[in-house]
Amino acid sequence: MARVLVVGAGLTGGACAALLRGAALGRIAVWDKARGAGGRMSTSRSARDAACTADLGAQYITLETERAAPRRSFYEELLSHGILKPLTAPIEGMVVKEGSYNYMAPQGIFSVVKYYLKQSADADVFYEQHVTRISLRDGKWEVSRKMGPPEQFDIVILTMPVPQILQLQGDIVNSFAKQRCHAAKSPRPGGCRSWREAVEGGEGWRRMEMTACRRLAELGESCQCPVINESQKQQLESVSYSSRYALGLFYEAGTQIDVPWAAQYITDNPCIRFISIDNKKRNIESPEIGPSVVVHTTVTFGSEHLDSDPAEVQQLILSHLERIVPSLPKPDSIKCQKWIYSQVTKAVPNCLGQMILHAQPLLICGGDGFTHSNFDGCIDSAMSLAEAVKSHL
Repeated sequence: MARVLVVGAGLTGGACAALLRGAALGRIAVWDKARGAGGRMSTSRSARDAACTADLGAQYITLETERAAPRRSFYEELLSHGILKPLTAPIEGMVVKEGSYNYMAPQGIFSVVKYYLKQSADADVFYEQHVTRISLRDGKWEVSRKMGPPEQFDIVILTMPVPQILQLQGDIVNSFAKQRCHAAKSPRPGGCRSWREAVEGGEGWRRMEMTACRRLAELGESCQCPVINESQKQQLESVSYSSRYALGLFYEAGTQIDVPWAAQYITDNPCIRFISIDNKKRNIESPEIGPSVVVHTTVTFGSEHLDSDPAEVQQLILSHLERIVPSLPKPDSIKCQKWIYSQVTKAVPNCLGQMILHAQPLLICGGDGFTHSNFDGCIDSAMSLAEAVKSHL
C-alpha cells in the first residue's frame, strides 16, 4: 500500500485528501505549516474569546450556474450538511452576476476545509509541519521539515502556493543546476537520455524520461535526472500573486456596531477595499458572542507595504478605517494577517489543474496556481490531482 503525503491543508489539499478516500492507498498524511486548517480560507479566533471569530481570508463562495456542472455536487453536499448557507446579509457594492449564487459559512469559512479533512476518513492531519526539503531516497520521497525527523512517502502531493514549491530544498532545487542526467551513460536498459537530448526530443521526451526513471526504480537505482525540468521551472516561475493585508477586530459580547450593512466594498480609499461585520455577514448576532470586523486592504496597498513593519501597517489601516466608519468602537483585540499570496493573477499556462514533476515515485503539484483563485478553481485542481494519483496506482 502506497504511503501518501499531501502538503497543504487548504481547500485543494483537503478536498484532494477526501477524494482519495477509498483509493488503493495506505494511510494519507496531511501536513501544513500553519497552526490550523484552511490556508487562505482561514477563520481566526479572538485572543480573549474563542467564540468570537472572523474570516480573514475568503469571505464567501460564489456559484456560477452556467459553469458549475462538474462541481455542482460539491455545493449540494456542503449545503446539505449546513456547511454553506445562502448569503442573505446586505453587502454594499457587490456585483452579482445573473445566474450566480453566493454562499457563506456560518461556522467560519475554514469549516469548508475542515469538512473535507474529516471526509478523508483516516488521514493523519498534522499542523506546524513546515516542509523544507524533498529528496529521493531508495525509490521513495524523503520529506524533511523544520521540526521533527524526515519521513518517507511513496507519493507526495504539493498544494501550497507555487513560489513555496520553488523554495523547497533537496533534489528539487538541486535539479535546477543540473543540465544532464548521470544515467545518460548508464549501460542499463532504459537508462535516461541526456538532458539536452531530452529537450531536443520534442513533446514526447517527458514521457520517455518517466519510463526510464520507472525502469531504474525497478532495478533498485535512483535516477538523478532533474525533478523539475527547465520548461516546468519556467512555467512555475511565471505564476504571480497579488498581496494584501487583512485585519480582524474582535469585540466583547454585547458591543453594538451600528451600520446598515453587513459588508461593504470600498472604491474611493487607497488603503481599504473591503469591510465586513463578520458575524453579521454569517447571520450570527448573539448577545453572548462578541461581534467581529474584517478589513481587507487594496492590492496596491498590500504590495507597497509588503516589507513594512506589521505594527505600523496595522496602525495605518486603523487610521483609514476610522475615517470610513468613525462610529466603530474600540476593539478588544486585533489580528493583522499579511497575505503574501492572496490571489493568483497569473496561473500556470495550459495546465489542467496539476503538474507531474516526477513519475516514479510520484511527485505532483496543484492548487489555485494551476487554475484560478476561487472555490471552483481549487476543486478543479483537487479533482485533477486525485485522478492523476489514482491513475498512477
